[in-house]
Amino acid sequence: MLWRIQISSGALCKIVARSSSPSRKRKNPLVPPATQPRVLPSRRRLAAPDSPPRHPDCQFYFKAMAEETNGKKEEEEEFSTGPLSVLMMSVKNNTQVLINCRNNKKLLGRVRAFDRHCNMVLENVREMWTEVPKTGKGKKKALPVNKDRFISKMFLRGDSVIIVLRNPK
Repeated sequence: MLWRIQISSGALCKIVARSSSPSRKRKNPLVPPATQPRVLPSRRRLAAPDSPPRHPDCQFYFKAMAEETNGKKEEEEEFSTGPLSVLMMSVKNNTQVLINCRNNKKLLGRVRAFDRHCNMVLENVREMWTEVPKTGKGKKKALPVNKDRFISKMFLRGDSVIIVLRNPK
């Protein structure tokens, strides 16, 4: 199998696998001949016939693909062993977590999904906070009142998360 690089619109390139047996080139009848992409002949034969060519215009593409696959593996490993493992275990075991937020509210719920920014999809959430009721002039300060509410499903943006505690009892 021979590899050829198909150049279209300047910097964009497409790798085309061609069989080693000679065959006629069929042109697309719907595209005028002037706008059909050119197929450049390969400059050298590669040692491994099934490996992609190393064309200077396409090397960035292969590097990006390799980094993307390595990044996914590293991210999975980081989620299972790093600080985000608390969230990963909560998703796997369907356990509750207690999340302290920047607005001085606490969320107790089950994590359905999360990402590296700590954005989370939560279910069966109990939101808890304290409020100090306002008093009239000349009266003593009122004691804080604990309040809470139930939210069946919610999306929590990661920048509001301060701390995540696993399996509180």
